[in-house]
Amino acid sequence: MGTMKSASVYLIFVFILLSAPNSVLANKDPSGTEIVKNCDNKYPGEDQQTQLTIILKDRAGNERKNVYLRLWKDMKGKDDILDKMVLFTVYPPDASGAAFMRWAYAKSRDKNAEQWIYLPVLRKIRRVSVRDVRDSFLGSDLTYGDISYRGVDEDEHKLIDTVKDKTSGQELYVVESISKGKDPQYSKRHQFFTKTPNWDSCVKVRVDYYDSKNAAFLKRQFLTWQKVDKAWVWDKVFVQNIQTQHSSQFEVEKVKINRGLDDSLFTERRMQLGIK
Repeated sequence: MGTMKSASVYLIFVFILLSAPNSVLANKDPSGTEIVKNCDNKYPGEDQQTQLTIILKDRAGNERKNVYLRLWKDMKGKDDILDKMVLFTVYPPDASGAAFMRWAYAKSRDKNAEQWIYLPVLRKIRRVSVRDVRDSFLGSDLTYGDISYRGVDEDEHKLIDTVKDKTSGQELYVVESISKGKDPQYSKRHQFFTKTPNWDSCVKVRVDYYDSKNAAFLKRQFLTWQKVDKAWVWDKVFVQNIQTQHSSQFEVEKVKINRGLDDSLFTERRMQLGIK
């Protein structure tokens, strides 16, 4: 009789442990894959209109600044196109009217992004091919691979640490991500995500990139975010190449979300006409 009573108590204890929302199991750290799945690739809206400023600085401290009107639209895989983006140059004045457009394709299409540049001086649109995802994006320290959508299953993700940010005191998950591809752009990336009470508010705030050749520390990226309605958009992003001491800062302002941007805005004709 005593044995049966003990067994009943044990089963009740196990049931409570498994079902309690604040139990030890519920508070267990998630896996690296879970963190990336929920904290990376946040909802960006159906489309965006923003002002994008890019400031490039070399080792000697020389700066170059460009300001763009940026339009972006989620194409939701229509015709295998993931998204479309066009940049209209606002500053410097001598480059005003120049435009850059990019269409990104689904990886199942096995096709690199298509790009076009319009230069008012030449009155001509030129197609620019992306030969390698390692190519620099607009001369910055981010590559086309860095700004492209990356599926969670393209990497092996492992939670390797939980640290506290020295400035904010925020606890951060550190996830090591290693590409499953044959010719990876990086040997590994260490991604830092905010540890928050729920998945809705967690974001990526830092990435350490390691060279694919010798696994040497290559560059570091810091990110801050702004939430507009339900969409997450970059606020400021700073990237520094540790090896060359070249840096890039991205600032996103005047954000408008879900404007219902028409497809005609992402065409060669619109590049020539500009935005009035």
